Amino acid sequence: MNQSVNRLNELSANEAQAEFLKCCGSTKWAREMAAARPFADEQELFAKADEASSLLTDEDWLEAFRAHPKIGEQKAATAQSHQEQKWSAQEQSGVGAASAAIISELAERNPEYEERFGFIFIVCASGKSPDEMLAILNSRIDNDPRTELRIASEEQRKITRLRLEKLLNQ
Repeated sequence: MNQSVNRLNELSANEAQAEFLKCCGSTKWAREMAAARPFADEQELFAKADEASSLLTDEDWLEAFRAHPKIGEQKAATAQSHQEQKWSAQEQSGVGAASAAIISELAERNPEYEERFGFIFIVCASGKSPDEMLAILNSRIDNDPRTELRIASEEQRKITRLRLEKLLNQ
């Protein structure tokens, strides 16, 4: 068994929930993950993460989204641990190299998106250029709210998976 999985298995329920909240800002998801322990290995951890995600309601997803800073910004709507801030900065590192025009357009489009859907633009930003993120935002802004919530939820699942991997490798 992976030592990191073993470490997660040995944490108290509250400690485990706090670790899982770093990966996904949904309290329900983090509680489900803490309760799903012990995990036999990484594959079971990832499978349980997907199971826990499938149980989330729209409100649970919205809670998870609030734990992220807007693309191009540093602060989330809810408090983030130091680890979450570091991961968000790494995930959005490409934005730092963006042209002033791209940063300006992201700053303009983010509030439009949020006003339209009631939540911030969520995209798994790892490995994406600022131009790609802006193109994705522009391609999604005309979606109907139900479709967009489904797409944003899937993006959150991708982010959660990456963060679980980071959690295991720290």
